[in-house]
Amino acid sequence: MNGVDMDPVELAIFQSMAHSISEEMGAALRRTALSPNIKERRDYSCAIFDGEARVVAMGDHMPVHLGSMPMSVSAAVAAIAMTPGDIVVLNDPYAGGTHLPDITMVLPVFRGDCDTPEFYVAARAHHADVGGMFAGSMGPAREIYQEGIRIPPVRIVRGGEINREMLTLILNNVRTPKEREGDLDAQIGACRVGELRIQEMMQRFDSRRLRVLSEHLLDYSEELVRAELRTMPAGAFSAEDWLDDDGVTDEPRRVCVQLQFDPAAGAVAVDFRGTSPQVAGSVNAVRAITLSACFYVLRCLLGESAPATAGILRPLTLHAPEGSIVAAAPPAAVAGGNVETSQRIVDVLLRALAQAVPERVPAASAGTMSNLTVGGLDPRTGGPFTYYETAAGGMGARPGLDGISGVQTHMTNSLNTPVEALEYAYPLRVRQYAYRYGSGGSGKFRGGDGLIRELEFLADAEVTLLADRRRFRPYGLSGGEEGAAGWAWILKEGDSAPTELPGKCSLRVSKGDRFRLETPGGGGWGEP
Repeated sequence: MNGVDMDPVELAIFQSMAHSISEEMGAALRRTALSPNIKERRDYSCAIFDGEARVVAMGDHMPVHLGSMPMSVSAAVAAIAMTPGDIVVLNDPYAGGTHLPDITMVLPVFRGDCDTPEFYVAARAHHADVGGMFAGSMGPAREIYQEGIRIPPVRIVRGGEINREMLTLILNNVRTPKEREGDLDAQIGACRVGELRIQEMMQRFDSRRLRVLSEHLLDYSEELVRAELRTMPAGAFSAEDWLDDDGVTDEPRRVCVQLQFDPAAGAVAVDFRGTSPQVAGSVNAVRAITLSACFYVLRCLLGESAPATAGILRPLTLHAPEGSIVAAAPPAAVAGGNVETSQRIVDVLLRALAQAVPERVPAASAGTMSNLTVGGLDPRTGGPFTYYETAAGGMGARPGLDGISGVQTHMTNSLNTPVEALEYAYPLRVRQYAYRYGSGGSGKFRGGDGLIRELEFLADAEVTLLADRRRFRPYGLSGGEEGAAGWAWILKEGDSAPTELPGKCSLRVSKGDRFRLETPGGGGWGEP
């Protein structure tokens, strides 16, 4: 590797140090954030990058964030000549972001008086509101300008001092400025924790040694992936799946892929030709999301101890047609692409992979994050509130094991908001929270069950649902049956019967109304 001998023990120590720094950044962000979405659900991610903006370590956080964050860091480095004490903020999906609620901060780490950063640290968090047409910024918009404030790479901290003008500009464009300021401060603090720990690491290793260690860690990740790809059968394997609709029309949207394995080279080409063109609704995914899904699937082939670095993507050749729902172009709306289309991309990648190695691939999981946002005025305080939650579903059954019930899968790795925290923070009452028994697909191994979540509104509010797998159910494999479709209803105060809701909608509710969401179960594996 790189013509330099490397002590494997020293490399393992460096890998553990870098990973622990990203984990500590995440812990600092979680402890100091204000919003339940970050503090309780842990909807954030942290990572470390070398001086060339290549990721060398990731926390065990959100897959959809981590695989795409390198593009945000590269965009920040290309746009801003960062100096000591600077922190750059951005959320632009067309500059390496995912969707507007995911705000990323990038801090350069310098050694002594050097004028070139030796490392970068980055923290990304999902903010419960960034403005736009819909409370929570996750509605069925038709263009990105309706989804909230779009931030290109700009300095939010300059020379160690917060840029109050930039912060004020951001806060004036959101519904919950106090909460947003607290979460942004938490991200700044997380980046500074990372900076401090890397500077401590720099006292142990000189610059040359850190460069060598970083290169070897990247090479090691690459070789682990290539070793797995060398075990794959040669040839092309194709699959397709569908999104129910785009939230504007009822027309299904196709996601298809072909995996072309080259075992001799330890490489794979991933081609999404034939996928539907970008649409009027918000289920468009930018290229960063598609690349993130590919990163996730390749990472799943490796053992838990494998380092998650930029080297994982070296054996990959990706073709995602520009202007499609897997590589959308401006000004397409993208809020749902990050949360819904990302899941379908993983579904088709795994379905194709199952043709090559059926004994290693699980059936489809719920395939939707079942995004719920609620916003309005809290009568207890007189101030605004915005609540955001992704509801767990059933995991697909695996060869040899049933799927897990009520769990976040694939591109999301968040928790739920505990009932106590939810009712304390928002004018909501949880009427039911339970497993949806029998929703997992039958098979030799049964798919995991989805969840039931029923809320009563204690104030007038705006409610938005962004979900999928209503028409196209989670597939089974090797003869296993599909999981149950998801569904939702609203029961208005005074009505005798509930009204079923489409998967993607926004509506006004009144105090006393009730909302019920039932998430999909996972597919079964093997003949029942």
